[in-house]
Amino acid sequence: MHPSSRNTTTPSLKRTGLLFVALLALAVPALAADSVVPVSSLPWWFWPLALFITCFFIGIVAVPAGIGGGTLFVPIIGGFFPFHLDFVRGAGLLVALASALAAGPMLLRGGLSSLRLALPLALLASMSSIAGALLGLALPASVIQTALGMIVLGIVTLMLFSKKSEFPHVAQPDKLSSALGIHGVFIDGASGQAINWQVHRTPLGLLIFLAIGVMAGMFGIGAGWANVPALNLLMGAPLKVSAGTSGLVLSLVDSSAAWVYLNRGAVLPMIAVPSVVGMMLGARIGARLLHVLKGSVIRKMVITLLLFAGIRALLKGLGIWV
Repeated sequence: MHPSSRNTTTPSLKRTGLLFVALLALAVPALAADSVVPVSSLPWWFWPLALFITCFFIGIVAVPAGIGGGTLFVPIIGGFFPFHLDFVRGAGLLVALASALAAGPMLLRGGLSSLRLALPLALLASMSSIAGALLGLALPASVIQTALGMIVLGIVTLMLFSKKSEFPHVAQPDKLSSALGIHGVFIDGASGQAINWQVHRTPLGLLIFLAIGVMAGMFGIGAGWANVPALNLLMGAPLKVSAGTSGLVLSLVDSSAAWVYLNRGAVLPMIAVPSVVGMMLGARIGARLLHVLKGSVIRKMVITLLLFAGIRALLKGLGIWV
């Protein structure tokens, strides 16, 4: 093998190996929590520590994937930890908000987030997320758990069959995006090239984000999983810009829905604090990885985790696996 090809292959293999170690470390606390039946025999610090470790690794993989921490947090914690789903959803919104805010400054400085793209979409999604939060708190936990499992499995299907384009071709921006000045330039860390981008189908994108906001508030999952396909496949933003801008949208949408859960007393500090701290630390690492990692590696990890957590949530909601 030629020395130059060996040098380029080894770091890539190392990064892939580290990510799969992170995947294993993410699954261990959740599986350990689910396997321990006599909860009363555990020391008080076990659950906060398990939450911190789990959320730390969720933050690492969630930011490069652009799906938001809540998308992984709610099905994993709700399925494998002994907490009521209302408290998990309330903490999930704060977790998604924390990961978005922790990664936001780095993404903005690197040109991977666009305020002009995020603000009009987040405005509509924030309003609809309040309605979604009120609806979610009014429904029984078993109904939400079952619906959550179905939604998460739907997310897995979407991620498996959607062919995301790294740099979508937008021949001409629509009138609304031109009026709002939604365009930009970012430096691709992998190739070192300056990429000019613009978007189209903005009115349809606004309607889609209204529906995304309802799901974000109802399930407390942040809906970053829907943000990225909508920005990338529908509106034509580059994949990395879509993932980075998704964090800005999440920070605004989740803060609106989180107030509803706070007002109803559905946010417990014992659950929220270690989760948020772990998520913020992991998200800072994840933001750096977004520049250098291949999206396919992160994508496979997220699909594996969501498939496992979605099946667990569905079976728990149906009373089959309690």
